[in-house]
Amino acid sequence: MTSDELDFLPLKVTHIDEGGRRCFDPDGKRRLIEACEKPGASVAGLALKAGVNANQLRKWIMLERRRLMHIDSRKSSRTGSAEFVPVVEVAEPDAVTASANLRSSPAVTPVLRPREVVRSSPRPPSPSRLVARLPNGVSLEFECSGQDPALITTMIDALRSR
Repeated sequence: MTSDELDFLPLKVTHIDEGGRRCFDPDGKRRLIEACEKPGASVAGLALKAGVNANQLRKWIMLERRRLMHIDSRKSSRTGSAEFVPVVEVAEPDAVTASANLRSSPAVTPVLRPREVVRSSPRPPSPSRLVARLPNGVSLEFECSGQDPALITTMIDALRSR
């Protein structure tokens, strides 16, 4: 980083509150956080130049990331994207291509069936395929054998938590 990019350092104190804590210029804090995000930037070094504690600067960076993630999640929730991706059982994987939004397509309606008891068979099971298109545009495709349902369940749970 050049010294021209860091001309706002040290941070300007706007006022000191009743507890003796310093309040800094918001624009300077924003620029400092952006400088810390650049490749090769040293958070501790920038904190020293800014006149703030390195732990305080790390906290500001963490809070800014959370704020940006919250804004992104609010934007995606406003677009009407569903939290759960509908899953449709298909007899032959190549026979049907599900549309990205099943609610707008009246021709494809998922059929709910009661769970069947799985009995072992002497022949090896054919592989199963799961294709999911997420609201953010990512498409996932999983293929598993009879011994992999726990793996698929874990992956679906992990996707659901995001």
